[in-house]
Amino acid sequence: MIDSLTLATILLMALTTYLTRILGYVAVHNRTLSPRLMAVLENVPGCVLISVIAPRFVSDRPSDLLALVITIVAATRLSLLPTVIIGVVSTGLLRQFL
Repeated sequence: MIDSLTLATILLMALTTYLTRILGYVAVHNRTLSPRLMAVLENVPGCVLISVIAPRFVSDRPSDLLALVITIVAATRLSLLPTVIIGVVSTGLLRQFL
C-alpha cells in the first residue's frame, strides 16, 4: 500500500515534469531560439529526474539501491519517459516487497 506522502511525491514529480515541458513550450512558442537555449530546455526534465534520484545514491535501503540500478540501466537504453515510469514503478514495487 502506498502512503499518502509517497503518492503526493509521485504526483508532484509528474506535475513538475509536465509543467517544465508545457511552460517551456508556452514561453518560447513562435520565437527563434539559440542552440544553447535549446540545449538547456531539452535537459530540464532530466535535471528534475536527477534531483529526485540523486539522494538514493547514499540510501541504506536495498530496495532504493536496486531501483536506482534498474533506473540507470533503463536510462542507458530508453528515452526519458519510459525511464521515469520504470524508475517510479520499480521503486514502488521494490519498497513494497523488500
